[in-house]
Amino acid sequence: MIDLLPPCPECGSAYTYQADALLTCPECGFEWLPGAASDDAQEVRDSIGNVLRDGDTVTVVKDLKVKGSSSVVKVGTRVRNIRLVDGDHDIDCKIAGIGQMGLKSEFVKKVAE
Repeated sequence: MIDLLPPCPECGSAYTYQADALLTCPECGFEWLPGAASDDAQEVRDSIGNVLRDGDTVTVVKDLKVKGSSSVVKVGTRVRNIRLVDGDHDIDCKIAGIGQMGLKSEFVKKVAE
């Protein structure tokens, strides 16, 4: 029985090989432990395709009504120090004047700092 190695988590190459305790990709040079969960298991992207990470700053790209309130989060509102979570609303954040809120990544854009 042939033991197949997993593809490279960085570039997706199928030509991985085992060197001592690590798996190695000859195409991109990435090394990882077999069976280790990847840091990018939850890859969340903003409205234009940028990868979001915990602690990023984003801006809102569409007016968003706040459920159960008459408040509206306006276009261009800057949200600092986001936290990525699992679920329908994949961003937890605190918005000034509104408070704790969940946002969908499709309605934000990452701010380059």
